[in-house]
Amino acid sequence: METTVVIAGGGPAGAMLGLLLARAGIEVVLLEKHADFFRDFRGDTIHPSTIQVLDELGLLEEFEAIPHRSFEYFALYTGDEFIPMADFRGLPGRHRRLAMVPQWDFLKLITTAAGRYPNFRLLMEHRAVDVIRDGDAVRGVVVESGGTKTEIRAALTVAADGRHSDLRAAVGFEPVDIGAPMDVLWFRLPRHDGHPDDVFLRPGRGTALVSLNRGDYWQMAYLIPKGGFDDLKAAGLDDFRSSITGLLPYLDTSEVTFDDVQLLTVVVNRLPRWHLPGLLIIGDAAHAMSPIGGVGINLAIQDAIAAGNLLAGPLARAQENRRPVLDPVPASLLAKLRRRRWYPTAATQAVQVQVQNRIIARVLAGDADAGSIGAAARKIPAPVRRLLGRAIGLGFRPEHVRSSH
Repeated sequence: METTVVIAGGGPAGAMLGLLLARAGIEVVLLEKHADFFRDFRGDTIHPSTIQVLDELGLLEEFEAIPHRSFEYFALYTGDEFIPMADFRGLPGRHRRLAMVPQWDFLKLITTAAGRYPNFRLLMEHRAVDVIRDGDAVRGVVVESGGTKTEIRAALTVAADGRHSDLRAAVGFEPVDIGAPMDVLWFRLPRHDGHPDDVFLRPGRGTALVSLNRGDYWQMAYLIPKGGFDDLKAAGLDDFRSSITGLLPYLDTSEVTFDDVQLLTVVVNRLPRWHLPGLLIIGDAAHAMSPIGGVGINLAIQDAIAAGNLLAGPLARAQENRRPVLDPVPASLLAKLRRRRWYPTAATQAVQVQVQNRIIARVLAGDADAGSIGAAARKIPAPVRRLLGRAIGLGFRPEHVRSSH
């Protein structure tokens, strides 16, 4: 098979880039290794920057039809009060909220929109396992499906296949590890009438909980010291349950077991280089983010928007003048994407590392608790809370859809 662009990974970055290129008339094939999108994702937050992009794409009405909950700030819960920390209410523009949307619904929205264009193909249960090399250039991918390997040749191969990217490994690129002091346990607990409505962090001493209101249940992120899951299990299920209710007494932990818990090994890293001739790496494959602020999905989407803006014109011209085989997209063009997205990536990770080291690490080490953190939080002036809301909600360089197609 031949196409103009082949994208490995049907997550937010790959799906969004596929839509943007398809609406610009580019022949694009999107590969997703799973049979469907219906699985338990860790990142379900859709930030104001992404809602703005959906508005620009004419998809806002369809997005609003998806059942979801919206919030105007992230809060710190001390056990006595909720203190807004990242406040979205002062953001510029129309969209000043964070939406909690199941990621399978979001991906279905984007891929359905892309599927309205005849030049877009979505291949489920197709995993890109290697690249086709031609000297220093990449000319497509080797795809595995149903135990059979085939080739898809393309002028541009995009690796959007996550932080354990097969294509990144295939070209020998190694990310630089920045480090994280914690891992996260991901699980659900029932939510009942009378529970809080907020999305919040509840610090304790030696652990902390992030609670995400999903309507009839809480999506919980339980923070533990890096590599500490085995020690937690060794202490026993009763200790685990009591540590949760010690922080949030209204929760019912009677049915949660370690089998219900997913371990998220937190990684913060980024690639020094995101491209080769004919190959572009974006999203988590280029930069794994800390879960702090829930910004990973939105930063990945911003990569896709920038890539679509940069590449749609040159790819359309190459497609019009196509020879039997399109030449690989030159590295000089792809390098522009890395230069544009490097600053927001590095700046966001710098903020995350400061929060990790100054707050999370101290909490997990038992050197700080809700009282001391709450006392410091109350002193933060409102303008700083709004700046933090802007950094999380919009990012350091928000991208906008330029194409009018």
